[in-house]
Amino acid sequence: MWCRSLACLFKVPCQLSGSTRHRSPWLPCDRRTVLTAAARWHHTAPESLKCAWQLHGDHLELRYANTLMRFDFVWLRDHCRSASCYNAKTNQRSLDTASVDLGIKPKAVRVDETRPDGHVTRYGLEWLVKNSYEGQKQQVMHPRILWNAEIYRQAQVPSVDCRSFLETDEGLKEFLQNFLLYGIAFVENVTPTKEDTEILAERISLIRETIYGRMWYFTSDFSRGDTAYTKLALDRHTDTTYFQEPCGIQVFHCLKHEGTGGRTLLVDGFYAAEQVLRQAPDQFELLSKVPLKHEYVENVGDCHNHMIGVGPVLNVYPWNNELYLIRYNNYDRAVINTVPYDVVHRWYAAHRTLTTELRRPENELWVKLKPGKALFIDNWRVLHGREAFTGYRQLCGCYLTRDDVLNTARLLGLQA
Repeated sequence: MWCRSLACLFKVPCQLSGSTRHRSPWLPCDRRTVLTAAARWHHTAPESLKCAWQLHGDHLELRYANTLMRFDFVWLRDHCRSASCYNAKTNQRSLDTASVDLGIKPKAVRVDETRPDGHVTRYGLEWLVKNSYEGQKQQVMHPRILWNAEIYRQAQVPSVDCRSFLETDEGLKEFLQNFLLYGIAFVENVTPTKEDTEILAERISLIRETIYGRMWYFTSDFSRGDTAYTKLALDRHTDTTYFQEPCGIQVFHCLKHEGTGGRTLLVDGFYAAEQVLRQAPDQFELLSKVPLKHEYVENVGDCHNHMIGVGPVLNVYPWNNELYLIRYNNYDRAVINTVPYDVVHRWYAAHRTLTTELRRPENELWVKLKPGKALFIDNWRVLHGREAFTGYRQLCGCYLTRDDVLNTARLLGLQA
């Protein structure tokens, strides 16, 4: 019969001779490996849910749900979810990992039973599939919809009304779902003041205080040493690349504009990076491996700052190559002195390929920010810019802590 759960019996401490190791070929799970009769799959179970296992000298090999998984013995012991090893109330490990013998081996994989000198560790098969390295390689950490301007327009992503956003979980969840999928989201009918924008932002996160303050007003008075505080056009970029951890979310709310121009440019950096991955995977890899410095030097009025952040342009999870952060800002990229001479030219070629994708007109979404309409941007994904403008234009906004936004989303049942 086949099983949905496994139990491994570890001898503590483990002092097994070579003669006690299992050297059997692949075995279907039977009564030696099931926890309870209720947990078994009968012969009528789908082929993909049949289970087989094999003990090797240093790991357990398991086939289940069309996945071949390998588990280090120390990993198995470290991830035991028994009451003595894991506190289910706090969701925290109780086991002292440093106390586990690095040479530990399971004495058996069998039905739930204990011995005076042993410890039974229990694992649900679905849990093992989900948490194995092989399983994680097949999973997406953050489901997204990549877009260019046409894809986004055709999706007709709705804005969320301010009252619904502030007063109902349904409105908040709809907003966060849009934000997680597309990297941008709008809230309508916001009172055009800094105070009301602050209330809006605090609905989903703590506000991240930076060298720019907590909540900021944004005009063309060059009050800060940054091109953004002018009337000039700004090319697409992500913010705070010169922070070791760039700010996760940015909020913009136009409070007043008496003039022309000033449209906001939005580009899905992940969509552009995906095109690079398809067309030139070697260049994608280079952009994800080469660390660069970004720098912000400011000496204007009472503002004196020197910030340096280091990281590659593209940041990926190493186990599944999923992109999670793009750090792109040609204004603030520092002198390239972290790259060997024989890599520099290849890096410039890869950077040019990405820039070409980012600058394709079909990838540019232009929006006009107006009083009452707040824009939230995933600064780890979506690049923003603006066209030049005339007259008086005032925005307010802030940065949010990414962890808190994702925390809010998970508490509402969203994958984030």
